[in-house]
Amino acid sequence: MQGKNTDRLKTYTFKLNSLLAITQAINENLSKDELLSRYESILKNDLNIGKILVFINSERWEQVLTSGFPDDYKHSILVEQDLLCFSEITFVTTLQNELLAPFDIIMPVYNNNKPLAFILIGDIEEEGEGISPTIKHLHFIQTLSSIIIVAIENIRLFQESIRQIAMKKELELASKMQNMLIPSNDTLPKNDKLHITAFYHPHLDVGGDYYDVIPLSNKEIGFCIADVSGKGISAAILMSNFQANLRALFTAGVTLESLVEKLNLSVINNAKGEKFITLFIGKYNYFSRELEYINAAHNAPIYYDAEDKKIVYLSEGCVGMGMLDDIPFIKRGSIQIKKNSKILCFTDGLVEMMDDYLVDNANDIIEKHISNEQSVKENIDAIIEYQKILSGNEKIFDDITMLGVQFF
Repeated sequence: MQGKNTDRLKTYTFKLNSLLAITQAINENLSKDELLSRYESILKNDLNIGKILVFINSERWEQVLTSGFPDDYKHSILVEQDLLCFSEITFVTTLQNELLAPFDIIMPVYNNNKPLAFILIGDIEEEGEGISPTIKHLHFIQTLSSIIIVAIENIRLFQESIRQIAMKKELELASKMQNMLIPSNDTLPKNDKLHITAFYHPHLDVGGDYYDVIPLSNKEIGFCIADVSGKGISAAILMSNFQANLRALFTAGVTLESLVEKLNLSVINNAKGEKFITLFIGKYNYFSRELEYINAAHNAPIYYDAEDKKIVYLSEGCVGMGMLDDIPFIKRGSIQIKKNSKILCFTDGLVEMMDDYLVDNANDIIEKHISNEQSVKENIDAIIEYQKILSGNEKIFDDITMLGVQFF
């Protein structure tokens, strides 16, 4: 009896020391691989468990430990197909799955009802009394496994948190840089010939929308609005590159046709066919009151003729930038601007959130907001309020940009 008590005491002491050692290793911030190595050593060297297979759910199921098998051992076990059905410790002898035959027990590890790991274990040999070490130490193995797997999950979550923080900081920096490229309302022209105002609301920290206003000479001014296909960092990078090219190429001497061809070539070279840009670009002459424009597959801006009280859509143009290597044709539009008239340019993020994405009805809503004697700034403010753009409209899933021009 005394011998059994001594053996039992040794076993308890071993288990306690093992758990303390693992806890200390976790507190020392050891890596996932180091923790798995210590886990394997306890199971294999101290408990005589000969076969160990561990799958961990780290965004996808990954086999992280294979012990007790030949180097060329391969299996066809699929967690989703073969293991996800188990929520409790299960003896393999009761199963019909031949893939699981090399093992004795399937041990799932769950946390908050989420499967974190599946541990498959089998013996080298039974102990002298014929009791499997797996069964004899089952509760200890379960406790040890849970501690190790939860620790590894915490390591993953911590690393993911660090990655998210770094990404957030990068996005904040990218957002600041992008905002520096987009003119603020305070810098837009407001004189006795015209007033220009804008609204820019990226759906994410960075966006693929863009607008710009470029003085060309003492008698001409250029303006544009553009939208990159897609969202996020890649769209923002392409748009930043596009902005640099536009600013370099848009001069008083260049024709809009030539400008669009050069911009198209730039987008082709930079986007490699993966993205395209829709664009509306115009050149206005203060003295002749003529607006020349090209609409490259963009939402047609709405011109409100204040004298005749009518609406005109500015749709003449060509395909979007980067859609084709060579633009097959470009049709330049021209319109004579009347006094007190207005133009509202916008990206498709505004249209798509309106009236369950019915474009015609959305345009009707915009027409109603611009067909009045209010300033174009008041029109834009009214649209923002009507559509609850700044107060939690759940239909918003894209960048929203508006550029308004009022002529005197």
